[in-house]
Parts: sequence; C-alpha cells; structure tokens
Amino acid sequence: MLKFCFRSVVVCSLAAILASTTVWAQQAPGGGTPVHLVVTAEAHKGNNPPEVKKDDVMVYEGKTRDTVTDWIPATGDHAALELFILIDDSSSSSLGSQLQDIKQFIGHQPPTTKIGVAYMQNGVANVVANLTDDHDAAAKAVRLPMGVGGANASPYFSLSDLVKRWPASNARREVLMISNGIDLYYGMWDMEDPYLQSAIDDAGKAGIVVSAIYTPGAGHLGHDYWASYWGQLYLADLAEKTGGEAYYIGFTGAPVSFAPYLDNLSERLQHQYFLGFFAQPRNKAGWQRIRLTTELPGVDLVSAGRVYVPAGQ
Repeated sequence: MLKFCFRSVVVCSLAAILASTTVWAQQAPGGGTPVHLVVTAEAHKGNNPPEVKKDDVMVYEGKTRDTVTDWIPATGDHAALELFILIDDSSSSSLGSQLQDIKQFIGHQPPTTKIGVAYMQNGVANVVANLTDDHDAAAKAVRLPMGVGGANASPYFSLSDLVKRWPASNARREVLMISNGIDLYYGMWDMEDPYLQSAIDDAGKAGIVVSAIYTPGAGHLGHDYWASYWGQLYLADLAEKTGGEAYYIGFTGAPVSFAPYLDNLSERLQHQYFLGFFAQPRNKAGWQRIRLTTELPGVDLVSAGRVYVPAGQ
C-alpha cells in the first residue's frame, strides 16, 4: 500500500500498484511490447465524429504496421475520467472574467468525471481541491490568481510536480493547463527548453493527456509580444506531444471568452478511446514515434505522437 500526499491538501489513497496506462513492461506474444494510450476521435468539420471501430484503426512505427489489440470507447463502464484544472497563479487579473466559464465547465461534467483544482506556484502544483465527483465543491475552489509576475518560475515545473504526485489509476487522466506558457526559469526563446521537454516526458510516461488555454501573465510579460508568442508555442508543443489540444489567440491580449474552448474540450472528452497495440521490440528502453490513421472519411485520430517502450525481455 502506498500513501500519496499533495502539498496543499493532504490526500491519502490506498490503491494497488498498477501498471502505467501508457506502457506495460511484460513481453507480448510474437515479440512485441504491449502499449496503451488514450486517443481522441476528431471530425474534420467540427461535427460529432462517427463511432470508430477497432478494424478502422491502424498504428505505424515508420513503415511498420503494429498489431492493434484493444480499442475501447471511453464510455459506459470505461467512462471514468480524472481531470485536473491547473491554473497559473502569475496570470493577469483578466482571468477573473473567465472564472465563471471555468466553474460552469466543471459543473457540466458527467458524474463519471472527478475534478481537481491546483495552482502553479513557484514550481509546484498547489492543490486546493483534490479529485472529487462533487463538482460544486471543485468549482468553489476556483479563485482569482495572485496576479504577481514571477509567482511561478516555470509552469512546466508545476506540471511535472502534479504528474509525479498523481496516483496511478485505471481511469483516463488529463490536465487542463491555464497559463501564458512563458518559462521564466529557462529564459531563452527556442524549442529546446529542457523543462518543457521534461514535463512532456513526465506526462507521456504517465499516460496523462494535457490540454492548454493561453491567458496573459501579470506585469510586463502580459503584453510582451515576443514572450507571449513563444509561450503559446510551448503550450502548443506540450498539447501536441501528449495528445491534447492547445487553445490560443495568437496575440498578446486575453481571450474574449473561454467558453468556446471549454465547450470544445467537453466535446473531445466524449469521443475518446483506449488504444492497445504491440510496439516493435527494442534492445533499449526509449521513446518510439507512432502514427495513427483511419480510413474513415472526415476523421482524425489524435494521440501522443510517441510512446515510451521498455527494453525487450
């Protein structure tokens, strides 16, 4: 038995030690390594995508097609979802106008969804509401950010902190990250930010999907075009590589409303699947790039573009 404690709200959970939702270490028949991840079906024109069947799904590593073993809709007995709302405490006070949209989003989630709320503070995830199916209680925990520039040295430290302290679960695990994405700790503008990449790796290994909404930070960085541009690119990279969605406006101002983004996220959560397949065996553990395709017209399958595969046994 393991005891898990969050920094702000002590959470004790008695759970069996489960294999990761991303990979299973044991060797599969035929020499492949079983891999599992969450996939979102997305319609090209914004309509509800049709139901996707197992036979419609193809997984490739390079030119090699892998064997799909499981394709389970995240509905009914498999609908359980754990969703953390992770808010940057250095966000501008403009976020205040979006709080009602966030609270309504929480209240509209189905009973099978547990919601947690945490704030990014100085590199940690300060949990103010632990995962709960009491959506009213979770919504009440949402507050104005501190609005102090520099309150969070790197939002990616906080994401990694949350991921590492999140107990394993058979449910889907996802994060909605609300931040300007700017990494003050790294301080350089390129895609080599090691803290961003480390957070992507941590989420990927844990099988956690991260979506992000851009909101300006407090102080000068709240209207610095260059910093905001790179911050939005970082959030987009994070979402793309973990199988989530990034919502941003492309400028330095605040979004008019979060409601369209949150409505889209709610829709995406209703069209997800658990995918299992045999990855090609490797001599060394490491990341393997994958590509998901389907011949269903007008449908994309969205997931992490790579999986962590243990060394073959």
